[in-house]
This record gives sequence, C-alpha cells and structure tokens, in this order.
Amino acid sequence: MPVNFLTAEQAAQYGRYAGEPSPAQLAQYFYLDDADREGMAPLRGDTQRMGWAVQLGTLRFLGTFVDDWDAMPVVVIDYVASQLAIAVPAGMDRYGGSRTRRDHALRLATVYGYQPFEAQPVHWRLVRWLYQRAWLMAERPSVLFDRATAYCVEHKILLPGVTTLTRLVAQVRDRAQARLWRRLAASPNPAQREALERLLSADPKSRIAPLDVLRRAPTRPSIRGFHQALDRLDTLRALGAADWKLQPIPSARLVALARHAATVRAQAIERMPQERRLATLVAFTAVFTTNAQDDLIELLERYLTELLARTQRRSDQIRLRTLRDLDAAARALREACAVLLQDADPKTDVRAAIFARVSKEALQTAICQVDTLTHPPDQTVAFQELWRHYPTIRQVLLRLLEAIPWQATPAGQGTVDAWNFLREHENQATRFWTTAPVAGMTTAWRAVVVGENGRIAKKAYTFWVLSQVLEGIRSRDLYVTPSERFGDPRAQLLQGAAWEAVRPQVIRTLDWAADAESSLRPLREALDTAYRTTAAHWETNVAVRLESFAGKDRLVLSPLDRLEESASLRRLRHRVAAVLPRPTLPDLLLEVHQWTGLADAFTHVSQGGGRIKDLALSVCAVLLAQACNIGLDPVVHPGIPALEYDRLTWVAQNYVRAETLAAANATLVDYHAQRPLARIWGQGEVASADGLRFIVPVRSLHAGPNPKYFGTGRGVTYYNFTSDQFSGFNALVIPGTLRDSLRLLEGVLDQHTGLTPHEIMTDTAGYSDLIFGLFGLLGYQFSPRLADIGAARFWRLEAEADYGVLNRLARQRIRADLIIRHWDDMLRVAGSLKWGTVNATSLIQALQHGGRPTLLGRAIGELGRIYKTRYLLAYLDDESYRRRILTQLNRGEARHSLARAVFYGKRGELHQAYREGQEDQLNALGLVVNAIVLWNTRYMEQALASLRQRGQVVSDDDVARLSPLGHDHITMLGHYSFEVPDIVAQGHLRPLSPWDE
Repeated sequence: MPVNFLTAEQAAQYGRYAGEPSPAQLAQYFYLDDADREGMAPLRGDTQRMGWAVQLGTLRFLGTFVDDWDAMPVVVIDYVASQLAIAVPAGMDRYGGSRTRRDHALRLATVYGYQPFEAQPVHWRLVRWLYQRAWLMAERPSVLFDRATAYCVEHKILLPGVTTLTRLVAQVRDRAQARLWRRLAASPNPAQREALERLLSADPKSRIAPLDVLRRAPTRPSIRGFHQALDRLDTLRALGAADWKLQPIPSARLVALARHAATVRAQAIERMPQERRLATLVAFTAVFTTNAQDDLIELLERYLTELLARTQRRSDQIRLRTLRDLDAAARALREACAVLLQDADPKTDVRAAIFARVSKEALQTAICQVDTLTHPPDQTVAFQELWRHYPTIRQVLLRLLEAIPWQATPAGQGTVDAWNFLREHENQATRFWTTAPVAGMTTAWRAVVVGENGRIAKKAYTFWVLSQVLEGIRSRDLYVTPSERFGDPRAQLLQGAAWEAVRPQVIRTLDWAADAESSLRPLREALDTAYRTTAAHWETNVAVRLESFAGKDRLVLSPLDRLEESASLRRLRHRVAAVLPRPTLPDLLLEVHQWTGLADAFTHVSQGGGRIKDLALSVCAVLLAQACNIGLDPVVHPGIPALEYDRLTWVAQNYVRAETLAAANATLVDYHAQRPLARIWGQGEVASADGLRFIVPVRSLHAGPNPKYFGTGRGVTYYNFTSDQFSGFNALVIPGTLRDSLRLLEGVLDQHTGLTPHEIMTDTAGYSDLIFGLFGLLGYQFSPRLADIGAARFWRLEAEADYGVLNRLARQRIRADLIIRHWDDMLRVAGSLKWGTVNATSLIQALQHGGRPTLLGRAIGELGRIYKTRYLLAYLDDESYRRRILTQLNRGEARHSLARAVFYGKRGELHQAYREGQEDQLNALGLVVNAIVLWNTRYMEQALASLRQRGQVVSDDDVARLSPLGHDHITMLGHYSFEVPDIVAQGHLRPLSPWDE
C-alpha cells in the first residue's frame, strides 16, 4: 500500500508539540521527583539544569527530543522553571543546537531506559504488536500509525523518523491484508469457487450480475417481499458459507471486506487478482448470508405487526357499523334485567314476566347479536378478521418455517417447540390436530384454538404461533445464531474466565466496590442527604408545592420563567451577526477542510489508502449533495474533472460510508472542542439527545408509522446527541418513533470523538428506571426534562427516616436485597457495556422483556430508583439545574432547526429505502451541520476579538449565550460553485464585513 497516508499537517506534528500541554499533562510528565532532581545534581549552571529538565519531560511526553528550543511551549518552560526555582536563563535557544543538548539526550535515554527504535527485542515486539492489531482491527493506516506512536511512548522506544514508521505501518498492513486474502480464498472448495465466480457474470440483456441482486434487501412487507427475501437467503446459503471455518478470522476484517464487495461494481471485483477476488466474494457471502437472515426476520416482524394492526382497525370499523344492532340487542337485554331487579315477590314467575315484556325469540336474537358483535375483555386480537389472511400467509409459511432456525431462552422455549411442530405438520392435509404444544397459551387464544373435544384448530394455532414469535422477537426470548441484529444479547455478556479476568479492572474503572453493601453505602448516604436538603429548603422554594386531589398528594412544580435577554446581549448578537462573512455552503465546506483536513478522513473502501487528485473537492461535493438532499446534478460541473458526474458517483460509492463519516465527524468535533469560544459554552461534559423526524415516501422496511409526525405515511427518527459546545458527536437512525430510551445508551457508549460527556439530558421520552440504573452503573448522570413531575414516584432506602413534608411523597421502598443479590451480575452487565461486547439496545430489550422485566432487569431498576429519586429531589430544589437542562435541550432543538434548513431538497423528505443509505445520508447531514457550527464559531471568535480591539466592552455572560447555529448569512440554495477565494487558499481567514456604526 502507499506510504503517504499522512497529511502534511499530521506529518509535521509527528514528534512535536501540537499545542500546549494541559495542567494534568504537565503534572504527569513534567513533574520532577526526588530521583529526577538527584540525577540533575552533577549539572552546572541554570542553563544545563533547565535544558535537562525540559528534555526529560519532553521525552516522557513525546517519546523523542525536540531540536528547536523555540518550539517548546511557554507553559512547559514556566512549569519547569517554577520547580527549579530559577528564572528562565537567557540564550536557551542556543542550547537547542548545542553539543551539550545532544549529550544530554543520550544520557537521558540511557538513564531512563529508553531504547532505540531498531534495538532488539523491542523492535520485534513492536512489529508483532502492530501485526496483531492490523490483523484483528480494520483500522485506517493513520489510526494504526497513531497507535504505534502511542505504543512507542508507553514502552520507552525512541520515536523514529516519520517515514520509517509510516513505511513499517504500510508493510505490516500489507502482510495482514495478504494473509486475510489467502485464508479466505482457501475456504471454498472448487465447486463453491465456481459458484462464487458466477456471481460476477452479468446477464447479457439486463447487464445485472447476480451479485447486484444479492446486495439488495427486501423493501416491502408483503408476500412478494417474503418470496424475494427467501430466494435471496436460499441463494446465499447454497453458496456454502456454513461449511467455511471462518471463526479465527476477525469479524471486523471480514465485515470491512464484505462492505467493499457490497459497494463496488461487480466488474471491478472481476478485474481483481484471483486470490483477492475470491477472498472478497467469500467475505461477502459469509456476511450477507447472516444479513439476509436478519432481513427476513425483520420483514417477518414488520409484516406481523402491520397485519395485527390492520385486522384490529378493520374489526373496529366493522364494530362501528354494527352499533345500531348492538344497541337494539342491549336494549332488549336491559328490559329483561329490569324485570329481574324490579319485582321482589318470590311467587312471581320471573320467566313469564320477562317474556311478557320481551319475547323469547327477541332475547335469543339479542344474545346472538351480543356474542357476534362483542369480544371478551382479555381478547387483544381481532380473531375473525385475522382468519381471513390465512390463505395469504400460507403461501410462504412453509418456506418461513424451514428458513428460520429459532433458538430460545427458557422463557421462549415453548414458542420454539410450537414453531418446530408447525414446521413438521404444516403440510398435512387436515384442519385439526389432536396434539400440539400449547404451553403459555392465554385463555382468549385457547378459546379459539382448542375445541371442546380437545381438537386444535390448525388455522387458529398457526396464528397463535406467529403471535408468539412476534412477542419473542420483541422480548429477545427468541434469537438466531449467527446474527447481527437478532442474536442473544445474554450470550454476549462477559462470563466465565473472561469476566473474572477483567472484573478487577471493571470495578476500578467504574469506581465500584466488589461487594454490594460497600457500594450501596455512599448511595444510601447521598439519597438521605438529598431528601434532607430538599426538605430543609421546602418552605423557601416558591416554585414547588403539594396539593391534595381525590385524597392523594400531588406535586406541582411551577414552570420556569423566560430568561430575559439584556440589551447588551441583543446588541452583541446583532453586531456579531452583521460582520460575519457571507459564504456559500460549498465555500464553507472547503474552508473547514483546509483548517481540519476533513476530507482526509475519507479513505477508499478497499482500505488501500490510495488518493486521487482533488479528492477533497469531490468529497465535499458529495457531502453537500447528500446533506442538502438534492442529489448530484446541482453540484456537477462538466469540464472540471473533480466535479464530473462519473467521478462524484465513484467517490460516493467508494469513499462516503459509515466509518469514514464517523472519522470525519470526530475530526470536526475534536477541532471544535479546542476553540476558545467553544470552551466558554461548555467543556464537552454535558450533552443532550433528541429526535429529528423525516418522512420516508419510498417503500422501506426501515420506516415506521406515526400520524403525529408522518401523517398517513412513514418515517424515521434521526436521534441526535448534541454536546454543550453545540457539536453533534453521534446520531442513530431509528425506524418510526421507537421509544428513545431504548437507543439512548447505545448512542452514548458508541461514539468515537474526544468528548467525554458525563451528563446526558433528554425529554420525558427517554425516562425509565432501568435507564437510570444502567447510567448510574456506568458512571453517567441521566437528567431528563420531566413534562409531568406530579406523576413521578419518590423512593426511599431508610424506612424510619423522617423527611418532614417529603414523607408524604417518599412512600415507596427500594428493595436493596434485590440489588445485593444480583450485584455481581449487574457489574458484569456494566463491564460488558463498557467493553463493547454487547449491544446496549438489544440488552435493554432483553432486560425489559416486553414490559415484564427479568429479575436482573428489576434489580437494575431498583438501583435506578436511587439515582432517579436523587435526580428528582435536585430537580425540585435547584432552579438553576432545571434551567441548565432546558438550555441544553434548547441547543439540541436549535441544531435541529439548522439541520432542517440544510436538508431542504425534496421537501425535506428522505428518499432512501435501505437502512445503510438512510444512515449515510443523515450522517452526512450531521457532518455538514458540524462544519457550519465550526465555521461560525471561528468567525465569531474573530468578530469578538475585533470588537475588543475597537475598545468595546464584551461581557463574558453575553458571550456564553451566543450560538453558532445561525445560518442566514450562508447561501445554501442555487447551482453550486466550488472555488476557494485566494485569501483562503493562502491559509488566511476571510476579512470580516464592515462594522455598522
């Protein structure tokens, strides 16, 4: 692979100070202990002592020495000088090029045990470590380079030249890549190789290769969609991936190669060398066989959900049309019952009296009508309407039964038994069975499935099994292996020897005690303190009160008053906005790339690392086309090679994908986090999560209904995570409007920026005891905005404690015994989430168990009640806390407004049928919004600096209330031109607009 994978800026920063070390880094690397001072004792003069000490800290911090003394940060020199109790000697710049400095470097390396890069066995160990990481991880070469640099610093290996290390990384990655291709290509037998090769042979008429067909997942929940999904799965399984022993191959490498096969054209794969071609096809087959099975299960879940909803709506419509008949029957029965209640004479012939008022025939008719038009209270399914769909579902039922090899937890084993029975007996020409598994069947279902003589109706039994399957999928009691989306999350938890090996590290990392009693003690004290503090402030807290209603106490919290804007803030906001330059969106993207190297994060899907001329221009054009939802046509410029249609299409297919978008976003977020103005707004330790809704007008399995947001259509939720610095550090695409709390923890844990948010704020939709418990276990503060705090329940640990007026609220007891009994399992869950061995969303679904939490889920929920009650008490007691939550949520909503303005094409609707396409386009939107935030932030800094230079007084409080989410000054509409002004091309910022005096 090419060795020039580093940008010029990355290469220039290698082995150099990229900025000023933080106070924590100064204390860690530049503090001089007694041994350090003793080693400096023979040195004569302040210059030598100063040079020795600074070089020692630099060696620890960077793993090398810096020749240029002028490159030393001032804070480093001042920190060392303060420890030595000397003034910085004059002429230190001459020390940098002196022989004394070189002698000091050699002695420091010897005294502190630093080895040359070529020394053995440290060099061999480094190469082995690099090779193992390159084999296990599908990391970009620049990331592997950074890891190797950190390894050298940690293991006291003097950094080599940048070319030496880049060449080593390239060689190691090439070896790992060649090994991967060799092992994959050797997996299929000759017959399977021929079948794989045929996937690349395009049909002469349609010019579509079988590989292109297998890439496409079904998009409609219908019988035709089932046949397409089943055909696709059968074709992939016939290629024989189940026979290949691919377990030793790291899944990340396999998935990366399969993604390449799923993205590039079949003709490009056909032109590859034989070994690489076979390896690519093997990876595609192995990964997409699993994906095709998951797609089929997702299709089944969607179809059954819609079928049950549709039949229920149809039944309700029929009931509405029969209300008149039901009223007549009810009136007749009312007359009969009135006779029973009115005549108390025991000698009266009740039957005669009733029939005198209502005839026997009329009563029989009324009873028949009631039986027909009503159903038992425990019946949740419209059975009669459901039976009408039996001929339709039978068209694919047998193939479905054969295709999905369900496995189950103990709670779902009955469903698996019923599924297997159905598979074995479905094709029998009979309407009834005498024996079939019916474990777990409710009374309502039993009434329609099992007859009086014990015969089991085939039609009704089939739908009962399907309804059980749907419930098992949702509760995660049913799973398949292997699977990416429908596997067993319990099996992914750390367990056995693996758990025991990391248990001490988990306890240290999460700051818990090994035993539950010691861990609960500080929580017990903190909860007691929170109750007493809130009770002590109750009388003076005018925003909260208790009201009695219907014999129950109800908490009332007054809403926050609007925070008025001062005249100085309005004036400052207007003046800053007035002087911001007026760029077009393409200009803005290219300028941000020039600052950050944004487009350099986009690497070719083949992982080859090759670059093409003006790639950044093409990448920015593709990002803009996706973010603005306008397609490629408006950004195409014939005659400009980087903006030709074919070039842009090729870049979109090979460079813009989930991992490169995430890497580019991390680049922007980390750059923005270092801006002084961003640090005034926040330190990146607080974040909020909220959903942005998009209608999806095309057929898609990955869109759901919600009349409130999507009308009669379907849509998705773009669940955004916004930091207190206004940057978006992660986002998830959710079909429909699935409960936010299910995905909240996944978004927090699975983010790759330099931000470390510890407090997450959401609206009420993200609120549950289980989420409070998981957040608390992992060391996060969960802070939802509560729309109706009057419905909240307060819990206590101390039964006899007197909390004054709060005793009326704190009536529920927390079951500490449940927490203690399951403490080790709770730590195991937290460790598995922290280590990334289990998907947070799947685990939460399994713990919630369809609304009936497991014992472990209940134990975590009990712990969550401690954190929730502490939060509720702080929420009541502290108005500034409530306002801080509101402010952060408003930032997220304002960011959504900016995203709406950017995503203006096609009426703001998302025209992507597949989940991957939806995620890529909306993540491109999030990336462009972050670019706007960064651009605005940097030019707002310039504007504020200019104001201060002009003698204007700028209040820090006003600056803290500014926002980088404005967009009126950015031109987003029209035919786009990608040209950078000369001043920007030369590395300078644009001039501010003239001040309006």
